[in-house]
Amino acid sequence: MRALVAGAVGEPNDVLRLESRPVPVPEAGQALIRVKATPIHASDLHVLRGRYGFSPEFPAVGGHMECVGRVEALGPDTEGPGTGERVVAVAVPAVPGPRPTGTWQEYLVADTHRLVPVPDRLSDSSACQLAVNPLTALLLLTRELDVQPGEWLLQTAAGSTVGRLVVQLARHLGARTINVVRRRDAAQEIEALGGDEVICTEDEDLLRRVAEIAGPAGVRKAVDCVAGHVGAQVSQALAPGGEVVVYGALSTHRQTDPAALTIPLPARSLIYETKVVRGFWLNRWFGTTSPADALRALSEVRALVVDEVLSIPEGLPFPLERFTEAVSSAETPAHGAKPLFVFADGSDEDDE
Repeated sequence: MRALVAGAVGEPNDVLRLESRPVPVPEAGQALIRVKATPIHASDLHVLRGRYGFSPEFPAVGGHMECVGRVEALGPDTEGPGTGERVVAVAVPAVPGPRPTGTWQEYLVADTHRLVPVPDRLSDSSACQLAVNPLTALLLLTRELDVQPGEWLLQTAAGSTVGRLVVQLARHLGARTINVVRRRDAAQEIEALGGDEVICTEDEDLLRRVAEIAGPAGVRKAVDCVAGHVGAQVSQALAPGGEVVVYGALSTHRQTDPAALTIPLPARSLIYETKVVRGFWLNRWFGTTSPADALRALSEVRALVVDEVLSIPEGLPFPLERFTEAVSSAETPAHGAKPLFVFADGSDEDDE
């Protein structure tokens, strides 16, 4: 089978190589999945650059998040989805926990408790993006912050994949959103999705605009995936006792020095207004949540997507052979469609 393998830490297009590897064999509690489509997430590239929260043992197959495919076989004495059933395999490495194999290959083995059956009417593009970003949005709003109908939620990077899903989910839950974007041309897109208010940092003052929008009551809940100066401003903009959950650091996207991944928080605001700033990492959530609870959350996400409450834009397909183009597309600012590696049905003539 073909697999996209990184030989060492480094720039993705420098360290990735297309290799031929044996088809893996599932053990007890596992299933062999023939992959149909798998996305290229920013976190996948962070792993290769050595700036993520874990590092695999190299050489390593790339892709550490999710894919869609069909069950080819089950391991010995294993109950699970039947052969041929279409499933999403959630390959997010649990922290703490073992590292699952990468998804950028034609076949992979996955624990059966990490498989979520999906209907055929959901496209491969939507299905392969079902777990990570929609699940993150759901957990942020319902588990982490318990956003209630009528409440304001402040979020950064509203034009990102998670940001757009947060807008849709907040509208479904009856919450109101204040959405921070960098570019003025992104404002109309967010409003069309159902965003209540949009602040463009290109030509508006974030703190002043939040105060104008929310009034004396202010905003008590926020999610941030930018960090840096913008993340600090979000904390400052909250009402006393407010809470911001940080789940990313887009302001340092290409930075590999851990010392540079910062949020310059003003101590007076934290101390005298008793605000809370804390992190969320999906990998750690999987490591501390029972398999049953994780499957319940994933099933909830699946229902939201199938019922079209949450809309996942169609991705941009690439074969593995064009990985340099795919990675470049993932790195392009405002690249639009998420690049996906796709695998055509066919014979196993290249299997070993």
